[in-house]
Amino acid sequence: MSDDAKTRTPAIEGWFRMDEADPALLGTRCTRCKTYYFPKESSFCRNPRCSGSEFEEVPLSRRGKLWSFTNNCYAPPLPYVAPDPFEPYAIAAVELAEEQMVVLGQVVKGVGVEDLKAGMEMELVLGTLYEDDDKEYVVWNWRPVA
Repeated sequence: MSDDAKTRTPAIEGWFRMDEADPALLGTRCTRCKTYYFPKESSFCRNPRCSGSEFEEVPLSRRGKLWSFTNNCYAPPLPYVAPDPFEPYAIAAVELAEEQMVVLGQVVKGVGVEDLKAGMEMELVLGTLYEDDDKEYVVWNWRPVA
């Protein structure tokens, strides 16, 4: 590791696994009804047919179908740290079939809305949200499956 290498750190601690080869969002599953949650749930099951209150942490599926998408053409407000100058980017809503949920996320750089089509398969990868002098802050991104 060179002296110039920055420490990679999650932009949101505990929301995803920092493993380049096998990244995953970290959710919870109700131990009673098996309903999945992301972000994690720890208080009570929001399934109206369940009164469960115990959850287990589980990695969520890394792949899903593109449910919807849009282009973000303006810099989000703080605490989001936007590059200067701001560059528009695509946002994807990806449906995870096993978990029966839709998870939003930024699409990888270089892939715009013109490259996306509802129903296409997407996969979760890690990407850089921003950097400071010492650290590279990492988040999850969605990428079309080749």
